[in-house]
Amino acid sequence: MRAAVLTAFDTPLQITELADPLPRPGEVLVRVAASGVNPLDTKIRRGQAAHAEPVLPAVLGIDMAGTVEAVGPDVAGFRVGDEVFGMTGGVGGLQGSLAELVAVDCRLLAPKPQALSMWQAAALPLAFITAWEGLVDRAGVRSGQTVLVHGGAGGIGHIAVQLARARGADVYATGSTRNQNVIAALGATPIDYRVSTVADYVDAHTGGEGFDVVFDAVGGTTLDDSFVAVKRYTGHVISALGWGSHSLAPLSFRGATYSGIFTLMPLLTGRRREHHGAMLRQATELADTGLLVPRLDPRTYTLDTVADAHQAVESGTAAGKVVVTIAA
Repeated sequence: MRAAVLTAFDTPLQITELADPLPRPGEVLVRVAASGVNPLDTKIRRGQAAHAEPVLPAVLGIDMAGTVEAVGPDVAGFRVGDEVFGMTGGVGGLQGSLAELVAVDCRLLAPKPQALSMWQAAALPLAFITAWEGLVDRAGVRSGQTVLVHGGAGGIGHIAVQLARARGADVYATGSTRNQNVIAALGATPIDYRVSTVADYVDAHTGGEGFDVVFDAVGGTTLDDSFVAVKRYTGHVISALGWGSHSLAPLSFRGATYSGIFTLMPLLTGRRREHHGAMLRQATELADTGLLVPRLDPRTYTLDTVADAHQAVESGTAAGKVVVTIAA
């Protein structure tokens, strides 16, 4: 099979031929149709993601969609010809999706939404799992609550907005001036963080009380802002980028709570992988009922132009999630 291989950090991916993988017990062999590119993929390539525990040489690519080509022993629920998607590798020594074939732990997979193409489905797994784990597993978002999503037009943020709305919440989202229309089109109330201070938008939209749930998909000082934007006593802050040093005093003074999200853990440890599959089944249901649609960059990329795909993500020029087409 052809694959994009990282042989040394901060070097271009090499397109090469590798032996076809064989599914072990509990695995299915998937012919990859498309591979989503996340900022984490580019950080791994540059050697800036030690937490992903990369093992070189490595086939990168965390998200994928494709068709089951063979089924290993002890697999239930999947058969040859099934269209599937998942967050399946590219970290911790697991083969990623920038290859024509990949052997995948079937617990990480779910049936591909019928309403979405392979290209669209490959854009969902990491973003949706992050949003679900934060908004549903940790915060229990429900109808009648106010939810603030930081980075509402971003790869994770735009999925979080749709998920919170699907669960009946009243959703607000921060973004740059150029992304206000994107956020509004998703059904959230846009907030231009370059124009409004935290105090301004907390007063304007919650009467100074704060938001029931704040989902941070930006990190850095935005996480600090989240601690003062959340509702007193009952509010909950979630962050997918809780790196660095942050003072918890503002959060403590509001009597609120915080959760961090680390979606790679099932891949790295082998534990709770079935929950990834269960979350993605929820994504399939939402997509097939029209409540979840990924925002994709319209440009097309292949294995031969994967360097351009990584550059689009790194430069911030992508108008949505970047996806690499592996097979027609």
